[in-house]
Amino acid sequence: MNQIEMNFASPAPKDTKGKRVGLFVTCLVDLFRPTVGFAAVKLLEDAGFELEVPRDQTCCGQPAYNSGDKDDAKALAKQVIKAFEGYDYIVAPSGSCTGMIRKHYPSLLAGEPEWADRAVAVAGKTYELVSFLVDVAGIEKVSSHFTGTVTYHDSCSGLRELGIKDQPRKLLASVPGVDLKEMKDSDVCCGFGGTFSVKYPDISNAIVSKKTKTITDAGAGTLLAGDMGCLMNMAGKLKRDGSAIQVRHIAEVLADMADGPAIGEKSGR
Repeated sequence: MNQIEMNFASPAPKDTKGKRVGLFVTCLVDLFRPTVGFAAVKLLEDAGFELEVPRDQTCCGQPAYNSGDKDDAKALAKQVIKAFEGYDYIVAPSGSCTGMIRKHYPSLLAGEPEWADRAVAVAGKTYELVSFLVDVAGIEKVSSHFTGTVTYHDSCSGLRELGIKDQPRKLLASVPGVDLKEMKDSDVCCGFGGTFSVKYPDISNAIVSKKTKTITDAGAGTLLAGDMGCLMNMAGKLKRDGSAIQVRHIAEVLADMADGPAIGEKSGR
């Protein structure tokens, strides 16, 4: 099997205590929802990992890659590789950023001998936060409490590129007070798609309109997901429609850090 086509299936849970984890914060978390980053730190440290947040990390390059700007995407990928290749694991609270690193870095840099093997190595140890906790660290429950009904949106990148489906539901089931109400078509796109929502706003709005209807019909008070892009897109539409449904990143609930303003709400509310 070609290295670029290798299957990055999650390994069986093993003793990972003391292993060094580099947290890939993501642009949207850094700029719009730092609470998610702090929640990721808490969850990883509670799981026993030595955690660091490299200061020289930058965008994963996904917006440039999706827009056909391969040169800038390569430059950003190389910066990420240099910043993170020394860690045992690289973890991100985002399925889309993780998917970019795991699935696209190897092919993006395949033609550059100096970078090809390094890209494959970094891709093979990069994980989305919740799947890492369940599939790699073997975490079965978290120390948290959340009172209320929630529904969960399966983001496209996490579900289709990384196979994330049962992991978030498994950890949510361990949180006292959580009542999960599944929405219809939880695995249908929310219409964000990164640059797609900018290039095709009318189509994006039509898709998210259908999505928010299924969210509302689920009858839950809180919407959860694992990608900030999807969450911001759905939160924006719900707010424009006057919905009282709160929107949060799943890491905030799992880390017992869901007591602040929800996504799209003003601080101090």
